[in-house]
Amino acid sequence: MKYTNNLLKKFEDLFGQIDYTIRYERGNFQSGYCIVENKKIIVINRFYDTEAKINCLIDILQNIEIVEEDLDEKGVELYKKALKVNV
Repeated sequence: MKYTNNLLKKFEDLFGQIDYTIRYERGNFQSGYCIVENKKIIVINRFYDTEAKINCLIDILQNIEIVEEDLDEKGVELYKKALKVNV
């Protein structure tokens, strides 16, 4: 996978399909991101470059439970690719 702004947008769309909101904010997150579980909000350090933001999203995808039926065809394809990536 090439880590581009276009790929970042695809991941943002994928999270939108499962009702997560992604925000880029300032903060001292130990892992580079924070998940507010009850509200399905993901906060990622806004000073990260595109690759680091995508790696955070991949890490989150690998650690949350997703029902593939909630995703469209392209979302399922991207989700499966993300599960194969070692962050």
